[in-house]
Order: sequence, then C-alpha cells, then structure tokens
Amino acid sequence: MAFPSSSIIAASSTVYPAYLSLHHRPNSQRASSRPSNANHDNTYKCIKSPKIVRRSLFSLPASFLLLHTSSSLAIDDTNTTSTSAIDTTITDRIFMDFSVCPSYFRSDRPLGAELSSCPDSEPLGRVVFGLYGRLLPTTTANFKATCTAAAYRGTLVHKLLQGQFFAAGRQGSRREKGEVQPPSGLIRNSETVDARAFKLRHARPGTLSLCLGQNDDDNDIKLNPNYHNVEFLVTTGPGPCPQLDGQNIVFGTVLEGMDVITSIAAIPTYKPAERIRLFNDFAQLIGDERAQTARAMWDRPLKTVYISDCGELRVTKQSLSPPSLP
Repeated sequence: MAFPSSSIIAASSTVYPAYLSLHHRPNSQRASSRPSNANHDNTYKCIKSPKIVRRSLFSLPASFLLLHTSSSLAIDDTNTTSTSAIDTTITDRIFMDFSVCPSYFRSDRPLGAELSSCPDSEPLGRVVFGLYGRLLPTTTANFKATCTAAAYRGTLVHKLLQGQFFAAGRQGSRREKGEVQPPSGLIRNSETVDARAFKLRHARPGTLSLCLGQNDDDNDIKLNPNYHNVEFLVTTGPGPCPQLDGQNIVFGTVLEGMDVITSIAAIPTYKPAERIRLFNDFAQLIGDERAQTARAMWDRPLKTVYISDCGELRVTKQSLSPPSLP
C-alpha cells in the first residue's frame, strides 16, 4: 500500500527533530522544503523546545524499563548477606542458673568469699543456650569447656545496658569479685580474626555472642600469652542491636528461659552524672589509669546478679533443628 510523501514526512518528524531531516536532504530539495518567513519563528521555537526531547523519553518501550529495574534489583540482592546459607544447626545445649545475692555489699560478708557460696541467694531461673557448633566450632568448644569446668559458676553480670544486652564472664583472678579464671586446655581461638565468624547479626532478643568489641578485660590480662576471651553477652531486646554487628561473634541463641533474660534486663543500673562523665573523659585523655577503673562501674546492675550454676545438657540427638533467623 502506497502512502503519500507528505504522510511520510509528517511521520518522520514525530520521531526525529526537524533540523536532522533538513540536514540530510539534498541541496536541491533544501530550498523547496524551507518554511516560509511567516512560519519561521514558530518552527524555530518548536525545534529548540525541550518538550520534544522529554516526549521522546516516553517513546521507550515498557520492556526496557522493566529490564532496567530488574537488573538493578539483582545487583542489590548480590550485595545483601543472606543468613539462610549459614549453617546454624544447634549441636550443643548449655544451661546457666542466674541468681541474686542481696548480702554481697554487706559489711559482715566474709572477706574473699565467692559469689557461688552466697548464703541468701535468690534464684531468678535457668536459661538454656543452643550453640552453633558447625558454624563456629572453636568458640563453641571453648564456651562449653568453660561451662562444664564450672568456671562460670560465681561469675558476676558486670554490665547491663537496658534495652540492649548484658555482659558476664569478665576474666580475672579475683573470684570474690565475680571474675572468671579460664580452665586449662582451651583452644587458641582463631575465629576472632576470621571475617566469616561475624556474618550473623544481633537481630533479635536472646542472641548469645562472644564479647569482643565491648570487652572490659584489663589490658594487663589481655597481654598475657595464655589469655583466652571468655566474656560473653546476651541481647535482651525488645529490638535488634545493630551496633554490635561486626564487633562480636554470634555463636548461639536462647532456647529456654527468655523470661529470666527479661527479668535481668529490668534491673536498674548505675548511671553516673554528666559532671562525672566529663571528668572521667578528661582523666582518660591525660592518661590517668583510674579513669578505666571508674568507667568499669558504669552500667552495672544495682542488684548483684551472678551465675549460680552452669553445665551441659545431654541430648539423645546431638544435632537439633536450627532456629529461624531473621
């Protein structure tokens, strides 16, 4: 079917700007197709108007836009770490009994008496932890060995950030202060410098993590060649703790006793005044060693919460089904 030449020129002008069609015509036709002087100004305005350029954007097919959107989403998915590919199978179960010692600060308390022998202990309950032994075998083995050797027995919960986490298991030689003496035979933990050990997040309450970034152990103790990091933290909720991600190693979760974790999180803590905080910052700036000692008292529960007992729970089937991760 033949179309008139005027229709072809009109159709081509809707796709290409007019000055391109004038440029590609032969010289013999340029004079005949040039617009008259009366319409010259209007034609120039249409050519220079940016509306034609904007209108050409709408002529892109919808399939191109859909392909561009799907490709950008595919790039974002590759940068997101998926927790479904991480093996969080629970291979071991550890229990810890938490209690409160009301007579810890009393003047008639025997000198050097350990917290495990508190005469008026008030039990808070038992917490059962599930450990990710396949994902972090060294961290799991050291934590289980410390529990089975009863080294955590009499350990003080020395830090509590309400709405975030509490920490326990500070290493030291003073058992009357609730410090931990790691048992002999622990494995040198190389997972603390392995980037694959920091993939799991502190995304929900009841997350068990090896305390690295928030560790309060003294520098003299850390310089000991036989030093083993045994300090741990447990998130209390109600929300996630993204500030802990990438600094501490998540190696377990709470299976039973989340009500005990909640009751510990509700205990009030020591909050220094703003003047004391500023003075401590200045003392730390000038290198005063007493600043770190004073800072260790901050965010400490006003009740003496400690681990009265700990150990391993034997199960018939060693590998349990992994919990659902966010």
